[in-house]
This record gives sequence, structure tokens and C-alpha cells, in this order.
Amino acid sequence: MWRVTLVGFCAVLAVVGESAVAQDSATDIVVYGGTSGGVAAAIQAKRMGKSVTLIEPTKFVGGLTTGGLGATDIGNKRCIGGISREFYERIFDHYSQSSNWKQETRAAYFNSRTRSTETEKAMWTFEPHVATLVYTQMLAEAKIEVVFGERLDLKKGVVKEGTAIKKIVMESGREFAGKVFIDATYEGDLMAKAGVSYHVGREANSKYGETINGLQIAGAVHHQFTKQVDPYRKVGDPSSGLLPGVWPAPTGKDGDGDHRIQAYNFRMCTTDAAENRRAWPKPEGYDEQQFELLLRNFEAGDMRHPWNPVWMPNRKTDTNNNFAISTDNIGMNYDFPEADYATREKIWKEHETYQKGLMWTIANNPRVPESIRKEFNRIALAKDEFLDNGNWPRQLYVREARRMVSEYVMSEKNCKRVEVVPDSVGMGAYNMDSHNTQRYVTAEGYARNEGDIQIGTRPYPISYRSIHPRESECNNLLVPVCMAASHVAYGSIRMEPVFMVLGQSAATAASLSIDAKTPVQQLDYAKLSERMLADKQVLDFETAPAAAQSRLTKEQLGGIVVDESEAQLTGFDTLGQSVSPFVGVGYAHDDNDRKGQQTAKFTPNLPAAGKYEVLVAYSAHSNRASNVQVTIHSADGEKRVLVNQRKKPPVREALFSLGVFEFKSGRDGFVEISNAGTDGHVIVDAVQWLPHN
Repeated sequence: MWRVTLVGFCAVLAVVGESAVAQDSATDIVVYGGTSGGVAAAIQAKRMGKSVTLIEPTKFVGGLTTGGLGATDIGNKRCIGGISREFYERIFDHYSQSSNWKQETRAAYFNSRTRSTETEKAMWTFEPHVATLVYTQMLAEAKIEVVFGERLDLKKGVVKEGTAIKKIVMESGREFAGKVFIDATYEGDLMAKAGVSYHVGREANSKYGETINGLQIAGAVHHQFTKQVDPYRKVGDPSSGLLPGVWPAPTGKDGDGDHRIQAYNFRMCTTDAAENRRAWPKPEGYDEQQFELLLRNFEAGDMRHPWNPVWMPNRKTDTNNNFAISTDNIGMNYDFPEADYATREKIWKEHETYQKGLMWTIANNPRVPESIRKEFNRIALAKDEFLDNGNWPRQLYVREARRMVSEYVMSEKNCKRVEVVPDSVGMGAYNMDSHNTQRYVTAEGYARNEGDIQIGTRPYPISYRSIHPRESECNNLLVPVCMAASHVAYGSIRMEPVFMVLGQSAATAASLSIDAKTPVQQLDYAKLSERMLADKQVLDFETAPAAAQSRLTKEQLGGIVVDESEAQLTGFDTLGQSVSPFVGVGYAHDDNDRKGQQTAKFTPNLPAAGKYEVLVAYSAHSNRASNVQVTIHSADGEKRVLVNQRKKPPVREALFSLGVFEFKSGRDGFVEISNAGTDGHVIVDAVQWLPHN
């Protein structure tokens, strides 16, 4: 049984650290960035018989995986193979040892803390220090040379001959030469300094033929304000200026591109074990004005908990952002992707001060409802994690920064399998997930968030062309992390296990290109595919996209139509296209699972008050539920209708009328579909509002 002891871990660190003072020499492959993707790339390169140097600018490897993100975002576990799955299998092996359970037993954790099963032989939740143990062991087994604490010189860091990188130069003056280079950083500095095209911000929908990119005012329903909260420094006085973190209303229309990127935060490791808790620290430079909007939101009646603890082993958590105001420091990171190191350090520190201040406020401020303070103070920072950083996560969650623009850019169409690439180097399966990008004041004078999207996908292949640049720009570079994807597609791809998958595939391509003495762009994909499959990578297992003629568009239907891609979904994270007709590019369903835990809320923006006929769209099939609860919230009150999704709807074989109801103008009314008590698969596709005279 594989295991790592603390003594072994320290010995491994000593071996790895020795490489930092070794004489620099050319290697076959140079990996810049010891993120999860970089670690996988280095290990794969060594397994393919290549010499490799792994350079990590900080003092630790693993990026977010060792930096607090222990609640693995994955979507569909079938997509994860190769070294990535090996990592999670080693996590499983570690927690199979009873000696590694300190604050609880293994049985107690699996019975009450997680929905994971013990039959997978892989484990997807873990403590930060355990991820470090596993990565360090894997690197030591592969005899990887790791160079810590070296940052690329942002002025003269890349030396090229023609379109080939010959060496990279660090701030210290150290130089690293290689045949192929892999940029596995979250920021994409090596890629940028190599002269490769990239994009920062949200593209317009028109750029790649998408529907949910760019500005998203109308569909901003997730992690949103539910109460009317005044954002001015002096309540009711616009002349007093806006509170920190609030901006004037954005200009433009939905779908327009802009410079904004989704918010960053820290994934905190907390615990409810009293003997292991460290009290929330009040940060230096604390400013209560930063949290005035939070306090007013409580006072307005929003009693939701503004934190999201997901339980890890040993009574610890991976605690993330939640609801309207939380750990995401919205709108404060726009300059980070292209900034110099000093500016990035300043932004990083601002995020740390903000999040520590938020936690201290929730724990201590008397304006926070007592019930919320009491519940929050059940958890605190784990004293046995991040010992070298005051128990605070060492990695800022850089959810997106630069994104390469190559000959193929992954887009919404790929995530929905409307377009399927033939040159897969791995799969994505998570929702198209963007956190909010800005907080602004509405015309009515209230605070509102914008930019959060949660749109389902089907498991989809990721193109080899999206992890290498155009040959005319650089012919010996691979980019598995800041790869070529639109803002919305990257929101799905940007998951740690996927970065490991792409990192391994990048190293496979690099090794085969060296053997073939060819640019990475000219590598024979058949050979690449053969080796990836031999290494147990998963390239695709889904079906082809449905025929275009089975789709109905909003324009064809008329009225006001809200598609499932625009609805607020809790669950309903499986996308289907197998049964037609349907609205848009497909429909979501509950996979006939988690009954009573999945809902879909469809909220229209009605142009005028009046009577509307409300119709719900679904594709009928014998495996559907016969008793789907659909609740209409209108000016008439609340009405529940049971819909039999086994029977074909009468309108275009796609739409079933729920009746005629009175609605106010705007976003006051909505329709909600639940899978509670249902006897089959529940489909959520679209809801239509037709004016009724």
C-alpha cells in the first residue's frame, strides 16, 4: 500500500531542494510553473525518457491543489485519466491508512461529510498538506529537478532564434535552455514574453458565435443580491459617493466584450475541531467601510451564510465564496494578468487583507446577526495547515488571467458539443462557470453583481491546437494552463484535474516532437493519440452532437423565452441532446438522481405588466417523470402544476401550457421546476411567456 510518512516527506523536500543550487544545463524540456499542470507535465516528460527541469517561482508545488482547493471541481469523473487520476488514487491510498485520521475516523467522514464513495479507489477531497505529500512523493520517484524561487525576467526573459525559444532568463540571471518549453503558470508570462497572441477579459458573443460571453446584466441571477441594498457611503445620498467595491452601472449591452475577468479569492482550510482552530485574525489595515455593504445586506434581511464550507477529511474544509457578498474580491483584479511582479504583489495583498477582514467582520461585528456569528465561529483556520504562512493559503485563486489565442480557440460550442474537435488531448466536463466580474449601482440606486454564470455542459474533448501557439509565433512551446479558450469555455476547462490532464498531454507532445525533430504544431496526431491512450488518458466517450433540425430557436418561438442555459440551476448539471425537439442547443436533466435536491428557476425580464400565457418546454420520453412539479410565481400568487413529461407536449411537440397569469413588469415573477418526489428523469429546457389579450 502506497503511503508517505512525515519523515519521508521531509527527506523528499531535502532532495528536491538540492537541485536549486545545481549547475544549470540544457534539458530536453523546461517546464515553467509548478502548478498541478506543471507537476504532471514534468513527471510525464521523465517517464518518456526526457531530461526535464521544473521551475517554480514560489517555494511550493501544486498551485491551487496544494493551496487550499481540496474540494475537487470535476463534473464527470470518467473524464479524468492518466497521471491526474493517479494523483487522486494516491490520495485514496493515503486516507486508507487509519493512522492518517486524526480528528475523525474514515467511516465517520464517508458517512456524514461527503457524497464520495469508497468503491472508486480514488478520492476527490483532501487536506492541503496531503496534496503536498503526494506531489512531492511523485516528483521524488521520478527524480525531477525542481528549481524553487526563480521568476522569469519580465524584460529579457525569453531568448528566441526565429520562432523557437532557445532559453529563458530568470530575474536572478540564471538561464535555462531546452528543446521544448511548457508554460504551466496561471498567469502565462512565458507565453506572453515568447510573443504568443493572447486575450484578457471577456470576448463579445459575436467573436466566437457564443450566447453567454461578454456583459451579462439580464441573466445575472447567481450569487446575487436578493434584497435592496443602498451602496452609497451615506444612505440615500448619491453625492456622497459609492462604497468600496461598487462602481457606476456598466455601459453597453449584454453580449458586449470588455476587459473584466472573474473574481479571485483564497480557498481557506478551516476546521470545527476546537483543539485545531486558530481565531480569525484582524488584518493590519482593516477598514470597516469595506464591509459596510455586507452589514447593510444583513440589516436588509439577507440571512444567507456568506461562506461555503465543503468538508475535507479530519474535520477540515475547503471554504469558498457564496451568495451576494463573500470571499470573492469582485472587480479588484483587472490589472493582475499583465502586471509586473510588484503590482501583482500589491493586488495579492489587497485580496488577502479584504478576505481576512471579511472573516473577522463576520466573526466579530455586532451588526452581523447573532445567529450567523454563532454559526460562523464554529469554524476557524486550521492550525496544522500552511504552517509557513500563518495558516493562510499560499496560493491566490487566479481563476483566469491571460488566455492564449491560437489556431483553434475552445468556445461555448465545444462545451455543449455543438462542435466536437477531432484532436483531443483530454476532456472537460465542469459547468461553464464564471464568478462575478463587477458590482455596480443600478438606475434605481441599489447594489447588484454581474458576471456570474453557471451553465451546464456535456463531457467534451479539448483540442490539441488549443494548447500550442500558431507555428508562426512559436514552434516549441506548449501552454496547458493559459490555453486557448474563450472566457466562458475557460470557465469550464479551468479545473485542477483538467490542468493535470493537459499538462501530461503537453509533455507527451513535447517528447514526441523532440523524437520526431519537428515543431509541436506538425506532430503526427495519430502518434500522440496512441501514446496518450497507452498512458490511460481519456480522450472522449460521448456521442456526436444532435442534428441541427431538432432545435427550436427563441426567434422561432416568439414572446419572452428563458432557456435552461439562462436559468438559475441547483443541480440539473447534466446536458442532454438525445431526444428532440428542444430549445437552443439542448436541455438539462436531473439524471434521475438526488430527488428533492435539484431545482431550476426561470426568471423573465417582462417588458410590460399584464396577462401572459406561460409554457414550459421539454422533450418527451418513456423514461421521463410523470409528476414534475412546476411552480408559477406571478402577481396572482403561487400556483403549482404537475406536468407529465412522458406525454408529448401539444405545441410543436415541445411546449406545454401551464395557463394564463398576471405578471408585473420586469423580473418580479418566475417559474421554478423541482425534481422532488418525481418518478423518472426530469427535463428542464425553456419557459416561454406569451402576451395574452
